[in-house]
Amino acid sequence: MADTTDLTLRSILTDVLGLAPGQAAGFEPDTGLFGHLPELDSMAVAGLLTEIEDRLGILIDDDEIDGEMLETYGALLAFAQAKRAQAAKA
Repeated sequence: MADTTDLTLRSILTDVLGLAPGQAAGFEPDTGLFGHLPELDSMAVAGLLTEIEDRLGILIDDDEIDGEMLETYGALLAFAQAKRAQAAKA
């Protein structure tokens, strides 16, 4: 599941934010997102989270959304992987 989560998340970031082809493929765990990618502004966050929910089959509660989750690619990936694992147990 981790590998598919990673690939899917990179695809979501590319599609929702309109990143250049291959740009997200180069993201490392410490690659900055919110505040570092001009495409990821406060208006894009809602669309990004909705698409993550839809494509990964998870539900993100409002109280789970914070700046730390969107700070780096690694943090967002870890969050998505944890939510998928939680959903698989339910």
